[in-house]
Amino acid sequence: MDVGGNGGGLPVNNKQRGLSESPDLEFEYADTDKWAAELSELYSYTEGPEFALNRKCFEEEFRAHVSDKKWTELDADQHRAHAMRLLDSLEVIAREKRLKVARAILYMAQVIIFDLKNNDKYKSYIFCLSFSNSAACSSAVRKPAISLADSTDLRVLLNIMYLMVETIQQEDPADKPEWRIIRETFRTELGSPLFNNEPISVMLFGMVTKFCSGHAPHFPMKKVLLLLWKSILFTLGGFEQLQSIKVQKREELGLPPLPEDSIRVIRSMRAASPPASASDLIEQQQKRARREHKALIKQDNLDAFNEKDPYKADDSREDEDDNDDNDNSIEAETFPLERDEVMPPPIPHPPSERVSFPKGLPWAPKVREKDIENFLESSRSKFIGYTLGNDTDTVVGLPRPIHESIKTLKQHKYVSIAEIQIIKEEEYQKTPLSGGEEEVIMCATELLYQGILPSLPQYMIALLKILLAAAPTSKAKTDSINILADVLPEEMPTTVLQSMKLGVDVNRHKEIIVKAISAILLLLLKHFKLNHIYQFEYMAQHLVFANCIPLILKFFNQNIMSYITAKNSISVLDFPYCVVHELPELTAESLEAGDNNQFCWRNLFSCINLLRILNKLTKWKHSRTMMLVVFKSAPILKRALKVKQAMMQLYVLKLLKVQTKYLGRQWRKSNMKTMSAIYQKVRHRLNDDWAYGNDLDARPWDFQAEECALRANIERFNSRRYDKSHSNPDFLPVDNCLQSVLGQRVDLPEDFQMNYDLWLEREVFSKPISWEELLQ
Repeated sequence: MDVGGNGGGLPVNNKQRGLSESPDLEFEYADTDKWAAELSELYSYTEGPEFALNRKCFEEEFRAHVSDKKWTELDADQHRAHAMRLLDSLEVIAREKRLKVARAILYMAQVIIFDLKNNDKYKSYIFCLSFSNSAACSSAVRKPAISLADSTDLRVLLNIMYLMVETIQQEDPADKPEWRIIRETFRTELGSPLFNNEPISVMLFGMVTKFCSGHAPHFPMKKVLLLLWKSILFTLGGFEQLQSIKVQKREELGLPPLPEDSIRVIRSMRAASPPASASDLIEQQQKRARREHKALIKQDNLDAFNEKDPYKADDSREDEDDNDDNDNSIEAETFPLERDEVMPPPIPHPPSERVSFPKGLPWAPKVREKDIENFLESSRSKFIGYTLGNDTDTVVGLPRPIHESIKTLKQHKYVSIAEIQIIKEEEYQKTPLSGGEEEVIMCATELLYQGILPSLPQYMIALLKILLAAAPTSKAKTDSINILADVLPEEMPTTVLQSMKLGVDVNRHKEIIVKAISAILLLLLKHFKLNHIYQFEYMAQHLVFANCIPLILKFFNQNIMSYITAKNSISVLDFPYCVVHELPELTAESLEAGDNNQFCWRNLFSCINLLRILNKLTKWKHSRTMMLVVFKSAPILKRALKVKQAMMQLYVLKLLKVQTKYLGRQWRKSNMKTMSAIYQKVRHRLNDDWAYGNDLDARPWDFQAEECALRANIERFNSRRYDKSHSNPDFLPVDNCLQSVLGQRVDLPEDFQMNYDLWLEREVFSKPISWEELLQ
């Protein structure tokens, strides 16, 4: 059986493949897209005319200080000296002068990017950024319509900072040693408190909430979110760094190594054929009925039809599998919602690294300690009639096959870092005095969590509000926030061509915002989970409370193939192409044609990120899994399987697997191909009868009880570790000296002093005192 092949791993008859079948998407998931693409997405097409203005400002500043030479005639030291001169000029008070210098620096930024990060000059940008915030807020709030001009200062500064972060974090084996030192120094400073005693990420989070509250509607939110994403990515690390941190932490805790490298396994998977939709099944049933009718008329000429009778009893197992695949797949059919779409031919890519698996499953199975305990308890109750609680070693009186089962379960037992952290936290809570002080490593993740902890709920709500406004399924409402402040021009388009260009720009703008928010949320969830499980749970719970689960499902409740193959880009207007080439004349036909890519990288990246977030929110949470069922996510997720990309399909199948036992027998019977794909591609949990629905956890769900219990644990963790001012009074030192206690001055309220005689009479003299009991 070929792992990761077509739908259920069944052989596909090439003669019956449809010409319209969607090809596999040659998509390589990574932390970011190519460097040039990430730079181009910083700028909207409406900002195009500003590139010439930036160049003009640079040339004027250059001629004012170096009048007798060209830039290309200067050596590296002179380049650096001019850059430092501009950086010093950035700290002037006059807004016009500061903006002109900032534009000159922006024009120069990509030429000598490493020199811009020198002598603590990054702090200058942060200072100017905060200074510009207050200067423009009051005027923008009063304006009825916000446009590109209202955020000029902020956009220029954010562009410079983004270029610096995005360029400096690019690593190359050929980098000079001094560049590597600069990179590491910059990484450390970026994650440390720079201005107002908070990291830059916390300040950017503050800008997001200020924008959503309506106090700063002019903020260029796309640029803020992109800089926030790249700052988190640079300071905390990407998915490769997360994997290495996980390996290191497991080693430090004395846990066995990971059974496999998940990144390599996922990259080696192949996409499955999508399952059939309802209309496809109806068409296939009609074809099958016609085949059966012909078979009854001309039984002797069956071979002339060059197809097999699906109801023959003496077919081999292989033929049955072949027929099952042909009848239940849509190899020869186009998708009903996408018949008008033409998928462009795949672009040739160098073959990616693949792991050669033996015939079998890609993932090693895992077992939790709880699963072993449940298995032993049920076995003891069945064969002996007693239970031993959490004892997983005593097997006296159990049959020999049970011994073998327990041995197999223990061989695949997996203890996560989160389980160890929960056990340690319970010990700290039980023994606050004898347990000792917890040693908290002040890494970049810990510094960021401490920075956003006081306002984390507001940050999550703000991000989800912007995500909702940017989702393609959202309809414009009067009370929704305006996320187009940094894309709408001062004068609205007057021609059809200008309107088409602005339409592409607006759609592209929204797609980039979705990409940035999905990456921010996923990175934070993964890093917090590794740093401490309750940091992850705190963020995850507030996402759930802010309706993140139905929001993501709403996002996927669209024609997802159209979203992934959308062509909202104009390649000749992308930076830096538009700067270094002569721009051709744009026509309506060229705008409609778009690029020739097989899919949109950022949209597929966003979809995978959102699916991963949904998986993280619902994993091992019964009440949240039931939310997937209640919101009828199964048909929405099943439609997403039409995207033939292995990683996206894997996370869709994971979400379907956790709710399969609650969907009923008829659903499972009608979706056997999906069930087969789950079996093939998703990790198996031994003793998890996900496909049958007789699990002990298939119980009525109490969302409030589960979330309240989790919330209590989170609050105890945050209070113990971060809230030093509200320590438990039972564990504070007590003054036992009578003289010092009586000698303390106590300020009594004025009304008490006036009624002191009444208080004595009521509380002391009129109440009998039993001295015998008091002395005992």
